[in-house]
Amino acid sequence: MAVSVRNLSKNYNHQKAVDNISFEVKKGEILGFLGPNGAGKSTTMKMLTCYIPPSKGTASVSGLDIVQHALEVRRKIGYLPENNPLYYDMYVKEFLDFAARINNITSVAIDKRVKEVIDLVGLNIEQHKKIGQLSKGYKQRVGIAQALIHNPEVLILDEPTSGLDPNQLSDIRNLIKELGKEKTILFSTHIMQEVQAVCNRVIIINKGKIVADDQPDNLQNVLNNEALVEVEFLREVAKETLQNISNIQQVNALSATHFILHGKDSLQIRKAIFDFAVSNNNPLLTVKQETKSLEAIFHQLTQQK
Repeated sequence: MAVSVRNLSKNYNHQKAVDNISFEVKKGEILGFLGPNGAGKSTTMKMLTCYIPPSKGTASVSGLDIVQHALEVRRKIGYLPENNPLYYDMYVKEFLDFAARINNITSVAIDKRVKEVIDLVGLNIEQHKKIGQLSKGYKQRVGIAQALIHNPEVLILDEPTSGLDPNQLSDIRNLIKELGKEKTILFSTHIMQEVQAVCNRVIIINKGKIVADDQPDNLQNVLNNEALVEVEFLREVAKETLQNISNIQQVNALSATHFILHGKDSLQIRKAIFDFAVSNNNPLLTVKQETKSLEAIFHQLTQQK
């Protein structure tokens, strides 16, 4: 495993910022770490990058323990913190040259590596500008470039798209997906669209605990396996009549002929509705299985007491 976390906790006095979490990230996986502000995302990333020690539990990166082999772990990781600390008075190329030197890249290899990273993150036009003159989107690219300069195995990005405009968002998302072809990536966000656009797996964390861990497309099944079926009849039907049908637990009326039906089993709901339509000589115009949006799932999971 590229990253392995076992019963990891971080306490600040009596506050549990991270509470006994466990997960693994495979090589080549793009994992979205999703949760509301204050959920424990950044604290987890700071432990994995050896910036702060855990209170309990263990974690390893590329098989190296984050406490016992902290220096070696840092060599394996590229890290973009949430606040993206940069030297605004330095030029882009100058800063990346500096980042390469402090990562012990040999002098003969620095020019080649800096050029490779500039090409990779799309900084060619901006490389001779001062960092302070760049837009936020390009500053984020510089931050990602410094995280990549030593060619790490694992890339950890904390809120990499925070504050970007729609065009910049698209550019950074595409960059992360491209990097994910060769790197293991773990990035935190509280934006559901990020997960759907970029990740092949998501962990949702709330109040320091993991409340979901699955592929984005499978998260619709985490909430009690609830099924939603949209139906539309040719003629009007009383809402109360549908609520009395077996296997239907709740009915939301969109109109006098159009409804969303809730239950445990989509197949049973659809069969019951077809039988109802036939016995009442009221043809069905629409029967469609619905899924809860990732936003709805996120809201419910992070509002649970």
